[in-house]
Amino acid sequence: MLSRPAKAKLHAAAGGIAMLTILAFQALLWRAAASGSPEDILAARGTILWGIGLVLIPALAGAGISGAVLGRGWKRPEIAAKIRRMRVIAANGLLVLLPLAVALWWLASKGLVEDRFFWLQRLEMLAGLVNLALLGMNMRAGLRLRAPRRMAA
Repeated sequence: MLSRPAKAKLHAAAGGIAMLTILAFQALLWRAAASGSPEDILAARGTILWGIGLVLIPALAGAGISGAVLGRGWKRPEIAAKIRRMRVIAANGLLVLLPLAVALWWLASKGLVEDRFFWLQRLEMLAGLVNLALLGMNMRAGLRLRAPRRMAA
């Protein structure tokens, strides 16, 4: 069984990996869109699909599970807020980001990179930035929870 500090490090690492993965996806999308090359766009879409399955989903699951274990029994409002944000992150990922990633890959694979594709990609990028912001808020809250509590003077 892992110690509490080890669980906290695992939790922080999983959240950090999720954030870095989303940032990498954003950079990849900007680069591919800037090139305008259908081959670059298709390669980016394929990389993102693989990255979602092999990196992002396991990292988010690890952050969620380890956070639930670490927060078990705590009644602090910060913990409740982190849980609410993780629910939004999961719903956004499963109901918006994953279907868009599959649809955009499919469109790119068929050479249908036109206005509809770019509007859907903008929506995907916005939803990804929302998840990034929520993960950042959870990271900040986690750092505050770790900080020693100061006594009122």
